[in-house]
Amino acid sequence: MDISRMTAPCGLDCFNCQIHESNITEEMRKGLSAMLNKSPEEVACKGCRDQSGCALYSGACETLECVRSKGIGFCHECSSFPCGKLAPAASGAEKYPHNLKVYNLCQIKSLGLEEWAKNHSMKNRMLYFGGKFVPGKGPVR
Repeated sequence: MDISRMTAPCGLDCFNCQIHESNITEEMRKGLSAMLNKSPEEVACKGCRDQSGCALYSGACETLECVRSKGIGFCHECSSFPCGKLAPAASGAEKYPHNLKVYNLCQIKSLGLEEWAKNHSMKNRMLYFGGKFVPGKGPVR
């Protein structure tokens, strides 16, 4: 697997996403098919770099377009990092990992892409979705 290609410019780990073609279950495929009004074959994601955006979103990804226009690989390489395209939002936070973006990008920048992907990306997701927030400490198991 090409980790660089399978990591979104915004820092999301496409390779760990439950709708990525290598992870999607038949149950998830059927549910998304009905929800998105697409055939079951269309809902599995190949990763945003390979299909120019997320399968859950029907429009063009402005963040992906921005990175491509600047000729960089990841948002953390930009002089405007972090910009408003990476701002956290409460909407959908319980089911989408969008609020992990800046944290992931900071780890990619400091640890390197390979180290982050191998030892931190899944742990970050697990804490995000399964951890408890403690003020002054952050998410904990």
